[in-house]
Amino acid sequence: MIAPLLVWLRQDLRLADQAALAAAAAQGPVIVVYVLDDDTPRHRRMGAASRWWLHHSLASLDAQLRARGSRLVLRRGRVDTVLAALARETGASRVHALAHAEPWWRNAERAVGRALDLVLHPGQYLVPPGSLRTGSGQPYRIYTPFWRNLLGHMPPPAPTPPPPRIDPPAHWPASDALADWGLLPTTPDWAAGMRAAWQPGSDGAAARLAAFVGHARRYGETRNLPSVSGTSRLSPHLHFGEISVAQVWHATMDAGGSTEVFLGELGWRDYAANVLWQFPDYAGTNAKTAYDRLAWRDDRADLVAWQRGRTGYPIVDAGMRELWATGWMHNRVRMIAASFLVKHLLIDWRQGERWFWDTLVDADHAANAVNWQWTAGTGVDAQMFVRIMAPLVQSPKFDAADYIRRWVPELAHLPDALIHDPPLRPAGYPAPIIGHVEARTRALAAYHALQSG
Repeated sequence: MIAPLLVWLRQDLRLADQAALAAAAAQGPVIVVYVLDDDTPRHRRMGAASRWWLHHSLASLDAQLRARGSRLVLRRGRVDTVLAALARETGASRVHALAHAEPWWRNAERAVGRALDLVLHPGQYLVPPGSLRTGSGQPYRIYTPFWRNLLGHMPPPAPTPPPPRIDPPAHWPASDALADWGLLPTTPDWAAGMRAAWQPGSDGAAARLAAFVGHARRYGETRNLPSVSGTSRLSPHLHFGEISVAQVWHATMDAGGSTEVFLGELGWRDYAANVLWQFPDYAGTNAKTAYDRLAWRDDRADLVAWQRGRTGYPIVDAGMRELWATGWMHNRVRMIAASFLVKHLLIDWRQGERWFWDTLVDADHAANAVNWQWTAGTGVDAQMFVRIMAPLVQSPKFDAADYIRRWVPELAHLPDALIHDPPLRPAGYPAPIIGHVEARTRALAAYHALQSG
């Protein structure tokens, strides 16, 4: 009998353009395995919203595998131990997988490689993190030159179709039942808004991409308007690897108009992975160490008001409520809400990063960390701390009235001229937690104290 090959899946839950699966399927019988490993990531285990998405994505993938004569094997535990045990059970000695950028997965890859013949393939990004170098041979830290270099390597190789059939092993090993993993919320079931907003899995990703392709040419003009569906909403599908970034690039690259702005966002995703590859602790450590001395406020009440969408700033509250309901927030509003936490409330950006990690369905470790450090001014390539977004200016500038009406129903009756900063607060809606001028003065004082210290 031919020994089977293991295909180890993580955030690459697809059959098309999946180099690890294609390589294994060309060599013999395949066992596709997903290991729920909460030990290796330690404090970076998946958040609640991501776990909800994972449940449905795994169910979708299993159905697609079964249509090709295969199935998904589920195991739980430390991944190197689990894969070694599975190899002993099945006679497999080789594991195929896509290389990942997260520091805990890089550690796990080394551990698996010590026990088994691990073959890593590219496919998570447009180019492997760390592969693009400056003229001096160093990996890039600044986005703009990184993007210019990346464009010189584009387009990526054409996506490959899924295998028409995947040969099964002679005997299937035991598998956990997905329902037993407890990934879905029960008491209470807070996922109704996510069920209404999303279709996890490759089919949902394909439908989302098809819907976006016709709008891609106007991406630059509409992406900052939260009341308009101008963004792709592909981020959770890309995060879980239900669709490859190469598939998205090839589907949109010839759309014309301002599509290059969207392609630049795909490039930013690669850039974030490139930064994380260089700085594995980027989600927990200021890249500019001078900010270690910044006098952040430790104010639990203000943090909770921000988390619950009760700041009294309608655009901020709308975004935080959208996040809680759907596991996602419009990109422009993410910047406004993040800036508000860091600059207006003077709360450490890492508090926001961890909240997003738990509540976002697209909680990508690299992008989340890089975006928060960009907002806070602490990153290797970031805006200056003294650039403080004014929510009451941003909201009308980007025509957010209908967006506010949807997510802050207490204000839905107000006209556009008043909804961004209601002079009279309806019953149940709070006054601003702090005035903009007062917040700006406080933030700048903290910054100048840092500079003088």
